[in-house]
Amino acid sequence: MMQKLKLTLAAAALIAALPLLQGCVPAVVGAGAAAGVMSAHDRRATGAQADDEAAEWKAAQQVPDAYREASHLNFTAFNRRLLITGEVPSEEARNVIGERVGKLDGIREVFNETTVGPASSLTTRSNDSYITSKVKARLVDEKYLSANHVKVVTEAGVTYLMGIVNEREAKVAVTIARTTDGVRKVVNLFEVLSDAEIKRLSTIPASSGTAPAQPAPVESR
Repeated sequence: MMQKLKLTLAAAALIAALPLLQGCVPAVVGAGAAAGVMSAHDRRATGAQADDEAAEWKAAQQVPDAYREASHLNFTAFNRRLLITGEVPSEEARNVIGERVGKLDGIREVFNETTVGPASSLTTRSNDSYITSKVKARLVDEKYLSANHVKVVTEAGVTYLMGIVNEREAKVAVTIARTTDGVRKVVNLFEVLSDAEIKRLSTIPASSGTAPAQPAPVESR
């Protein structure tokens, strides 16, 4: 089962990397087999899972044509919270896109992590995808944390973590991400629930981890 899950995550990571060859697209991981495995162990309600997939596509449609060609954007939704990463040509573009996405039905919170500057190179995007795959693989190897509960996004070496976890699970995932080679910073976007609340959603146990020397810095949002 563990080997199957690793192969599923690897396939999902590869599929996620394909849209990077385009200018401005949503980051939607969508292989049928991968989605089936993930959904079966998801702490989100089925409706929230469907809403998240739709939100990523809808968000991409909110980018005005005036900014589309000069932008590189990724939209990642988890439990109706939307993360925007990538590069935009101006502060005005950043604000407009963030405001328009924030008005989408079903989105209760937006994290606009875009930066103003030229669109990243294909080399940078490929490296980000590789970093994400390494973090995911290490999450799979962590026996006290289910990788299905953590969504990983990397942009310009910054790794963002989303998911519904308890405090100990959050610490384990952050430790894994910040000690993965190539990660220069971790941004913690977890929804942290009490053990009692998590028990209602899942029976996966959690544990703490130990970070080696010189870990990447972490920001909690």
